[in-house]
Amino acid sequence: MKKTRSKSGKIKAVYPGSFDPVTRGHIDVARRAIFVFDEVVIAVINNPSKKTRFSVGERISMLKKSLAAEGLGKIRVDSFEGLLAHYMKTIKAGIIVRGLRAVSDFEYEFQMALMNRELAPDIETVFFMTDAKYAYLSSSIVKEVASLGGDVSSAVPAAAAALLRKQK
Repeated sequence: MKKTRSKSGKIKAVYPGSFDPVTRGHIDVARRAIFVFDEVVIAVINNPSKKTRFSVGERISMLKKSLAAEGLGKIRVDSFEGLLAHYMKTIKAGIIVRGLRAVSDFEYEFQMALMNRELAPDIETVFFMTDAKYAYLSSSIVKEVASLGGDVSSAVPAAAAALLRKQK
């Protein structure tokens, strides 16, 4: 197995994504990751070419409030631009955390994991299955339902629900 521990012997993992908005499925994966790894960083992707509903700052704030409300305040939230492999090297992290909802997620995630391995062979990707009760959730579905006036409070943490209501 490739080296994934830092010089301090701790394993640092990064859970990257757009989190636009954060869902209860994202929180579920983050909870599982912090249970397994010594340190978890949720890294919000800042991709200027991708249209997002919330700014990077709003997404970071939403995540921090959501994590604190769930007792997961020790998970750090950060943002990055560019290649994830470069960001991982910058913060000296050895594990990429990805969540899987259904088999349909696997093909894309598998391709990304292989590309990241090509770019940074010393970085491993670990997949967490979300709880079955969140398998239907995606940020895209949440945004669509919210934009049509639907109640998404069961699908997202309170901080995300408040932002979605504010942006109607």
